[in-house]
Amino acid sequence: MLVTREIPDAGLRLLEDFDVSVLHERPPERGELVEAVGGASGILSTATEKIDGEVMDAAGEGLKVVANMAVGYDNIDVGAAWERGVVVTNTPGVLDETTADVAFMLMLAAARRLGEGERLLRAGRWEWWGPKQLRGVDVWGKKLGIVGMGRIGLAVARRARGFGMEILYYNRSRREDAESELGARYLGLGELLGESDFVSIHTPLTPETRHLVGAEELERMKPEAVLVNSSRGPVVDEGSLAEALENGSIFAAGLDVYEEEPDVHPKLLELENVVLAPHIGSASVETRDRMATLAAENLRAVLRGEEPKTPVEL
Repeated sequence: MLVTREIPDAGLRLLEDFDVSVLHERPPERGELVEAVGGASGILSTATEKIDGEVMDAAGEGLKVVANMAVGYDNIDVGAAWERGVVVTNTPGVLDETTADVAFMLMLAAARRLGEGERLLRAGRWEWWGPKQLRGVDVWGKKLGIVGMGRIGLAVARRARGFGMEILYYNRSRREDAESELGARYLGLGELLGESDFVSIHTPLTPETRHLVGAEELERMKPEAVLVNSSRGPVVDEGSLAEALENGSIFAAGLDVYEEEPDVHPKLLELENVVLAPHIGSASVETRDRMATLAAENLRAVLRGEEPKTPVEL
């Protein structure tokens, strides 16, 4: 079997009974991946590798499973896997709370201009405390709009209640559990964007959600609003976001994901009112161990003729 990146030992230990080939820490080049996968009965992939029909065919007819070490699986052609009788799995549930922490971290940092302030201090340009210096916007007591009320969105909403925030949400379907537990209010996307002081995105990347938030949607937001994206980069049109931040259409943004990772829109890199993190949503020791363990358990189960814990349905 092939493990496409170096993963935590917690996952690798579960695969010691198999013949395992592990590539390096950096994402493999396309040709390198196609070559390395030859003859593999299973692939343990991460979100950075595109596992499509070409890769599956390069593995050969013995390929039985692709275990993705991520919740999202937009990097895998599930239809191609289904056609070839290959099981696809992911790692939901184990990273919800950690990713919610990062979403809230980005929200606070963007609202209170933390990145800008730290850059000022580190550059030796902070000369005094001033009454008008680095004024941000309060988080507590504001309206939080959550786009995608799945597990992570719900975890963010629970944190927001601790800040006395009013919860609005947009989802493919109503979440009565969120409404009863948190007093969350269901709105259409346009209404949510117009009412919210903070918008946090937690939707998967699908053809329908690509550029779900673009120029028109950003225009609906309040000029003092903050946008946070910790889901998938292409859900937000980065060019339109950069323009909105530059012209003051919205107050700030906090991003952990990007359209063309690891590349970031150059305008975003120039702006002070955006907090940029390098896709660290699940990056705690405990959570990455749990992700690696679940991916390895899924891989091992399929190769032993058992049902995986978290299969992806077509």
